[in-house]
Amino acid sequence: MAQEQRRILVAVDEGEESLHALSWCLKNLVLQNSKDTLILLYVKPPRVVYSTFDGTGYLFSSDVTAAMERYGQEVADVVLEKAMKLCNNIEKVETRVENGDPRDVICEMVQKLGADVLVMGSHGYGLIKRAFLGSVSNHCAQNAKCPVLIVKKPKPAIGNQ
Repeated sequence: MAQEQRRILVAVDEGEESLHALSWCLKNLVLQNSKDTLILLYVKPPRVVYSTFDGTGYLFSSDVTAAMERYGQEVADVVLEKAMKLCNNIEKVETRVENGDPRDVICEMVQKLGADVLVMGSHGYGLIKRAFLGSVSNHCAQNAKCPVLIVKKPKPAIGNQ
């Protein structure tokens, strides 16, 4: 019987929650020696752009803008390098770096890349923080066109020493 090939998209960022989700995925979802393709997606947040007419922001020189872009790419490279180290036993691993609002970009990439499942970590924000910052994982759970697996990082047990 032929083994089914799955495309598993894992959203990674600078937080340890996303690397925990990737580790969980590698232990519980991706089968070694399978035909599964693991896709690691890092989304660079959008740069703030100010119009010359609105008068509220700063105009950056092209040197400053280029330096900001280089820094953003360096951060993406470091995150993906850490993630790739965890994937050393997986045969098919792809990496993607995209720009934009992570909520929208992750959902778009699910569809564009034909992901069978989306795996992502949860920062575990409380109600108030989530109201102000928004929840990427909640947005994706509601809008992605595939099953979404949200992996919570376990909280340390109090008193277990």
